[in-house]
Amino acid sequence: MTIDANAARSFGPAADLYDAARPAYPAEALRWLTGDAPADVLDVGAGTGLLTRGLIALGHRVTAVEPDPRMRAKLTAASPGLAAAHEGAAEALPLPDGSADVITAGQAFHWFDRPKALPELRRVLRADGVLAPVWNLRDHTTPWVAAVWAVVDASQGERDAVAAATPGYFGREFAEPELRVFRHERVVDRPGVLRLIQSRSYYLTADDDRKRRILAEVADVLDTHPDLDGKETFALPYATHAFRVRPA
Repeated sequence: MTIDANAARSFGPAADLYDAARPAYPAEALRWLTGDAPADVLDVGAGTGLLTRGLIALGHRVTAVEPDPRMRAKLTAASPGLAAAHEGAAEALPLPDGSADVITAGQAFHWFDRPKALPELRRVLRADGVLAPVWNLRDHTTPWVAAVWAVVDASQGERDAVAAATPGYFGREFAEPELRVFRHERVVDRPGVLRLIQSRSYYLTADDDRKRRILAEVADVLDTHPDLDGKETFALPYATHAFRVRPA
């Protein structure tokens, strides 16, 4: 597999924008992933804490691992109740063997080097634990959403959220996954959609000309699509793909 290191490093300078523009995860999905009883949860690739805060709200003891110092600073500032935040990556976790009941990865698993990360995740996960990657995907069956995101290519996250359901994706260390899809919506306005586009790696890594073209084309869709005519705010629908993966 090939990981675009430049894209993976692009989020740090946009940490505040990322935290404000990206959606959180539905509590129903998080309860399905982690269970009802308080658990030791490790959130890997935690970013600014969008998933982390949802896990804390459910009463779990959450430790976060995030490699980027700017994302990690936002995470710790915005996540009261966090047990600990460590610098580190999925391929070399700074935690002891068997220390997590659940390992989550929100919008992050596709950045992991899976052949290196999967044995390391299994090392830290308890024998009866759950690996729980989750992706928020926009619902492209909604016409205006499809029109906006036709401006840009599908992201690696969107591709992996589909690929994760295929046999062998989680390697020899893990059994085949359970998948559930949870539907939810976020009310946004025109500037909110533009900020969401600006928080994506394909925008953050583009040159200035490409950035201007992307925003101009998205703005044109928002201004002309008949489904948005006369609306100041509108619902942006999501399909959250949640996976529960047990050790093999």
